[in-house]
Amino acid sequence: MRVEQSVRTIDNPLTIVGTSTLDCPADLVLAFGARYQLENSGWLREVVRQHPGAVVAGCSTAGEISGNSVLDGAVVCTAVKFERTAVQGSHVHVKAAEDSRDAGRRLAKSIDHRDLVHAFVLSDGLNVNGSELVKGLTEELPGDVTVTGGLSADDDRFEKTIVLWKGEALTSNVVIIGFYGHSLRVGYGSLGGWDPFGPERLITRSRGNVLYELDSRSALGLYKTYLGDQAAGLPATGLLFPLALRDDETETAVVRTILAVDDAEQSMTFAGDVPEGARARLMKANFDRLIDGAAGAARTSYEALGSSSPELAILISCVGRKMVLKQRVEEEVESVREVVGERAVMTGFYSYGEISPFTPSARCELHNQTMTVTTLSEV
Repeated sequence: MRVEQSVRTIDNPLTIVGTSTLDCPADLVLAFGARYQLENSGWLREVVRQHPGAVVAGCSTAGEISGNSVLDGAVVCTAVKFERTAVQGSHVHVKAAEDSRDAGRRLAKSIDHRDLVHAFVLSDGLNVNGSELVKGLTEELPGDVTVTGGLSADDDRFEKTIVLWKGEALTSNVVIIGFYGHSLRVGYGSLGGWDPFGPERLITRSRGNVLYELDSRSALGLYKTYLGDQAAGLPATGLLFPLALRDDETETAVVRTILAVDDAEQSMTFAGDVPEGARARLMKANFDRLIDGAAGAARTSYEALGSSSPELAILISCVGRKMVLKQRVEEEVESVREVVGERAVMTGFYSYGEISPFTPSARCELHNQTMTVTTLSEV
């Protein structure tokens, strides 16, 4: 595997960072960047021209990861040439959040399943129900194919998110990248690090990813009570207090992030399903546990590779973690570096949701407020 990483800022064109081992056109280019950088995509068309035949994909972010650094307002392009692995990609348009499951099915069917070993997915972050998207994907993909990825972001503005496909900036779209061939080793892990507080409550009224009532009371009203003065900053301040969900059959909770609030409806829209009958509890940040969670996700991903050392690590962390960690945000990236080693090229972004199983034995799910690490190596 040969890799070259470049960074583009407002003041500077794409510039190679670190040591490049790429001496030919790439098979895959991942571009993660600020929305306004991606909307001005003339530079991206040049990337497409330099790598004819490559799958060129990416998305808008709430922060970009390059090596051990977390950037803001930049673009990080990572070009990869595989030795024994083929890459294929596709995309679908999502008409509305209610179409998410069907979009997942269509997306899974849009790529060849022969010799497929892993699928990496990048989705619109505002107009897609991420958990329904994942259900559709896993229903149609072969059972032995692993899936990771994330939802695009728009800093803490929640206005518009973008997915890139072949040099074009698209809205309300989802991209899938398929990796083919059994020389590729893929590891993945996803962990959070938030602490629960307050009582556990029953979701008594919801529809898909829209929550109306907890314990037969206005969910938005309860949320505002807990947030106090910070309620005026919703939905952004809701990132600091995500919701943990579990059903009576499951001890492991999944975490959901607020995307929007509706004062007239007294409702909150989340990145994934909040089903009636599930139990919900507010979460708050624990700095050290957030960083430990990032390291734990990296360890799970690294160990899944067996005897191979990672050559590429794709980190997807939630915007809420970045808001909480603030100037300490690079500590979670550095904790991943300590696990994957200096050989791995690290890229990634801060998202509105993460797609991954918790561990290699678990089913794929949408997560919020986690650090998800996907590691790749060829043998």
